[in-house]
Amino acid sequence: MASISLRNVVKRYGHGPKANQVIHGVNAEIKDGEFIVIVGPSGCGKSTLLRMVAGLEEISGGEIAIGPRVVNDIEPAERDIAMVFQNYALYPHMSVFENMAYGLKIKKVPIAEIKTRVDKAAKILELGHLLDRTPRALSGGQRQRVAMGRAIVRNPQVFLFDEPLSNLDAKLRAQTRLEIQKLHRELGVTSLFVTHDQVEAMTLAQRMIVMNGGHMEQIGTPEEVYQRPATTFVASFIGSPPMNLLKGQAKGNSFTVGGITLALPAPAPRDGELILGLRPEHLDHWNASSGWPLKVEMIEMLGAERLVYGRLGSEQFTLRIDGTLVPPAVGDMLMLELSDKQLHWFDAQTQKRVGS
Repeated sequence: MASISLRNVVKRYGHGPKANQVIHGVNAEIKDGEFIVIVGPSGCGKSTLLRMVAGLEEISGGEIAIGPRVVNDIEPAERDIAMVFQNYALYPHMSVFENMAYGLKIKKVPIAEIKTRVDKAAKILELGHLLDRTPRALSGGQRQRVAMGRAIVRNPQVFLFDEPLSNLDAKLRAQTRLEIQKLHRELGVTSLFVTHDQVEAMTLAQRMIVMNGGHMEQIGTPEEVYQRPATTFVASFIGSPPMNLLKGQAKGNSFTVGGITLALPAPAPRDGELILGLRPEHLDHWNASSGWPLKVEMIEMLGAERLVYGRLGSEQFTLRIDGTLVPPAVGDMLMLELSDKQLHWFDAQTQKRVGS
């Protein structure tokens, strides 16, 4: 096992003034045995960053170190990493055993050791009864487990996962997430996992890197990223439904937005133009006698919860309420009561967090 250091990592395509820079100086220290999830929307650079760690993309600037070794100029095969891809990449004419053993066979590992490693990985992943089958006789989830087994048998220093669950249906994704968590607890191998799915990121990560447009917006535990988003992008990307973000004018204990002035439970961090953030689930008291007036426009029933869509003045706002409660009706005016601990403030120009 090994730590991973990303030191001002840059990636650009082309040269000179027309070069297209897609990764902008990423810095992160990943501890030995840590499970890190790189999350962000399509095109944000998360897979490019992973492929640079793997050696499949050339680094344009900065350094990547695996353990004590800087690996910028080291071939992928020499980096002691194992990668699990989105498309499984299994040989269709080989059995499960042969697929898992192939990399070891190429390295001329003794047959007895190959069998020991494959049997151990098959036991961890509950594939023992499938070793004689070919990939076409397996379900999507089983194929993904075979791909993970092929990575495990190599005993690498680092696991790299590139959106490995994207081809699975919702039930299988949830099941495979549990298997990956169990696998990491058992093996303790340093892991980088790329996904665009915030649920995967929140449930799998010990820490997460949130990417946006090639920039690292924030790194932290899921709790830190959810509770104290560093930017409006993180605030809107992490959490479902996304955080309400209201751009307006703050003055002391009041905030003017959408043509109305709202009373604040505590003074804003400063006067002037700010963005106020409030998560839909952080408003338990929506039928108070006084507070922020929300005109209900639509309600969605989602089983255990309901989403109430409405307007604060002219601004759209979403409220999440317990599904067992008697819901408001479309057209109702709700009064929202809130705590200062539930408010998030961001600079209107930089989009960065303001205050604690």
